[in-house]
Amino acid sequence: MNEATEIKPKEMFLIQSKVKDYIRGRDMMCSSDLVDALNEQVASLLDRAVERANANNRKTARAADV
Repeated sequence: MNEATEIKPKEMFLIQSKVKDYIRGRDMMCSSDLVDALNEQVASLLDRAVERANANNRKTARAADV
């Protein structure tokens, strides 16, 4: 996949309040940039899963591709 077709992490894949609740539930604070960093990681994982599925001549990304 080339850079022109990659989804840039402008779209939010995570629910910010759920992430913050998860962190707070462990008696920790959540920095303002944590959710953005996690979102970038999710976008990267999805890109890699799509690339792996394409490499295996599939149109379906599977859990094994992550």
